[in-house]
Amino acid sequence: MELSSLQKARYQYVPKLPEMLRSGIADICVNEGEETKSAADCEKIKALFPNTYGKKEIVFQKGQNTSQSKKQVVGVILSGGQAPGGHNVICGLYDALKSTNPENVLYGFKNGPIGLIEDDYLIFDDDYINQYRNTGGFDIIGSGRTKLETKEQFEIAGKVCKKHGITAIVIIGGDDSNTNAAVLAEYFAANNTGVQVIGCPKTIDGDLKNEDIECSFGFDTATKTYSELIGNIGRDANSAKKYWHFVKVMGRSASHVALECALQTQPNICLISEEVAYKKMSLSQIADYIADSVEKRSANGMDFGVAIIPEGVVEFVPEFSVLIKEINELLAGSKADEFNKLSTWNEKYAFIEKGLTKESMDVFAILPMGIQQQLFLERDPHGNVQVSLIESEKLFSALVSDKLALRKEAGTYKGKFNPIHHFLGYEGRCAFPSNFDADYCYSLGYNAFMLIQYGYNGYLSKISNLSKPADKWIAGGMPITKMMNIERRHGEDKPVIKKALVELDSKPFKYFKERRDKWATETLYIYPGAIQYYGPSEVCDITTKTLKIEQE
Repeated sequence: MELSSLQKARYQYVPKLPEMLRSGIADICVNEGEETKSAADCEKIKALFPNTYGKKEIVFQKGQNTSQSKKQVVGVILSGGQAPGGHNVICGLYDALKSTNPENVLYGFKNGPIGLIEDDYLIFDDDYINQYRNTGGFDIIGSGRTKLETKEQFEIAGKVCKKHGITAIVIIGGDDSNTNAAVLAEYFAANNTGVQVIGCPKTIDGDLKNEDIECSFGFDTATKTYSELIGNIGRDANSAKKYWHFVKVMGRSASHVALECALQTQPNICLISEEVAYKKMSLSQIADYIADSVEKRSANGMDFGVAIIPEGVVEFVPEFSVLIKEINELLAGSKADEFNKLSTWNEKYAFIEKGLTKESMDVFAILPMGIQQQLFLERDPHGNVQVSLIESEKLFSALVSDKLALRKEAGTYKGKFNPIHHFLGYEGRCAFPSNFDADYCYSLGYNAFMLIQYGYNGYLSKISNLSKPADKWIAGGMPITKMMNIERRHGEDKPVIKKALVELDSKPFKYFKERRDKWATETLYIYPGAIQYYGPSEVCDITTKTLKIEQE
């Protein structure tokens, strides 16, 4: 296989570890903290996790290792969407495992949790693992979205672990995957299997975070990748001076990616879904907000701009959420067949008009025809609208165009509005990990083995103090149940890790809010450029603006 010069160089990069992990496993001891409680619904979570609830948070520090010395056979699983640095979690886990005892074994279950169920695996060795050090992607063993949640699955997992003598499973994933890890850990504990389960916090969306987990891995690299592109787009906009660029970025439920990209690039507009929901903003109000910037900039001779749109923003617009619910009801059961038999869009439009309330029809009527048709033609296997497929960047540029047409008629706007659309998604999920993510992920994997060695179960690998240089990072672990609450899913109460949305009273949002009005009317773009891997630490090892502002 032919390699790029960068890939060859990255193979040689030695990830930085927290100082207490660098001292050697023989010189690492545990400092236990207080017992923990879940994020909410304490009694219900405790009842569901009697064997793993309320455990203590722990921190590793220098001292005499008191863990039980035994051969460890560990299985590792990549779960969910890709995030830069996943390979380094496995490399860190492998190196810690082998440095403790060369007889230790690491199994990689292929294509996500289904690999554990189907007993589809490979056994890592030096030659294989060395091909993936400091690289992006999840192709080392593949990933998948199978959920481990049924008793039958747990029984099979237990049998597979027993067959191979596996002592621990490490699940690398986001909030759903680590919820599954917690449930599996409880099952293994309740049935005295002797198998531990450790989770690692992964998601580029940044919504797996709290007072303990400062940052999920992959977020740094993905937002740097998107910000480079947005910076390039801003420079192009400022050069051509005739286009408005509407850039949709990943982040289905939370706007952390959009906010971080805005902090890095200073666009004219950045929507924050959580603010839209809090203010109960309508589509019309959002369009007016963007149109105000377009109009003011045009009055100053700037018929160009950049707007960042979070992927899931339309789901946070109250009137749009109501519309979606009504459409789902309208197409329930036999009504869907009745609708699909209609041959023209005019006939279908009349059917829709008859079936929606006046309020929802008013919302539907202002949507571009392409979006209207998308809402009715592209549904999931349950017959529901696939909101994630809505091209919100095109939706808002069309609504803004309509607003500006009305303003032209009123004589308040005389400029030109030429929108261009972008969606930055997969471009960031498998990028070469930044030095921060390469170091952070390696530390998470190395630390995961320490949790295994000390016998912890149902814990998340935790590295904190992340805004400081890597040698100042703090390694430890927290019970996954500490992050959990009860949510209604598919008509049932389910224990899940609480998603971390953008807090409107947080330091990063306040920083953004204080500056966005100036960004909206002036051209103050920042051009971050490509991720740097070599050179001064202040260039190569910087973390996100979000983390820096949070920890200032």
